[in-house]
Amino acid sequence: MKNVGGVPQGAAEEQTTGERRTRNRVARSILDHGPSTAADLAQRLGLTQAAVRRHLDALTAEHMVEARDQRVYGHRGRGRPAKVFALTDGGRDAFDQSYDQLAADALRWIAQSAGGGEQGEAAVSAFARARVAAQAERYRAVVEAAAPEDRAAALARALSADGYAASARSAAGEAGPAGEQLCQHHCPVAHTAQQFPQLCEAEAEVFSRLLGTHVQRLATIAHGDGVCTTFIPQTQVGRADAADRERDGRPGDGRPGGRKPGGPAPADREPADPEPGGREPAEHDPAQHPEHHRTTTDHAPVSTSGRKPA
Repeated sequence: MKNVGGVPQGAAEEQTTGERRTRNRVARSILDHGPSTAADLAQRLGLTQAAVRRHLDALTAEHMVEARDQRVYGHRGRGRPAKVFALTDGGRDAFDQSYDQLAADALRWIAQSAGGGEQGEAAVSAFARARVAAQAERYRAVVEAAAPEDRAAALARALSADGYAASARSAAGEAGPAGEQLCQHHCPVAHTAQQFPQLCEAEAEVFSRLLGTHVQRLATIAHGDGVCTTFIPQTQVGRADAADRERDGRPGDGRPGGRKPGGPAPADREPADPEPGGREPAEHDPAQHPEHHRTTTDHAPVSTSGRKPA
């Protein structure tokens, strides 16, 4: 298991999720009780003041809360007034769930107006695609400016700026193909997407177009998972890199899907002369060159000769 800062990756994610829950409790307490001091929050939530201040610092950095001087009515004693923490407009909006119901009602009206049934679902899908298309245009410049191998991380940063708390990480394993996982730890439309999965489907389509490759949705918050997870196969990333180099006239670097420096593209190769004895040229021998038999699927390479690759 991969370690993050000396902590197993799974444990690190669980710790991050736990901290997010506690941070939300701090923000909720401010919403319910109004501007509060760190001491007030610690007493209400059963936490130490040091822990509360750490979460307040994080909420302040996220522009969810802001510090103010405490108003004192009547006689004020000596010393500086205590700092209180209040929710910003953005922090207050994060708890306003009426928008979810409004969005769901609007999508339901679109489906009914289109005739319901398959026509209604198609109308909702068209709306979902139009919505994320505008979002994709904001991300496109950021993604295309990054190197092919860094585009998933660039997309994660763009998503985080829109409140999705996204990250990208390597996803290499023995049981399946290597690649990357794009993780979204927050979804602003999760409650609406529970009723209208077309929102998730349209988002995955946009990821595919931005990254120039097929992607696979593994999990979504809308369906009860803790994180929205999208798998990006490494083989497809390599082919996208090769396509970019081909388009720009740059030599490949020998990675999967690319050309070796100074060498022709596989499709441009001339067939080799037959070898003495009537043997098939070595480059056509799947045992010697199993990469010629790789497919664009997620399955492992197979040989069409009936022999196991050497």
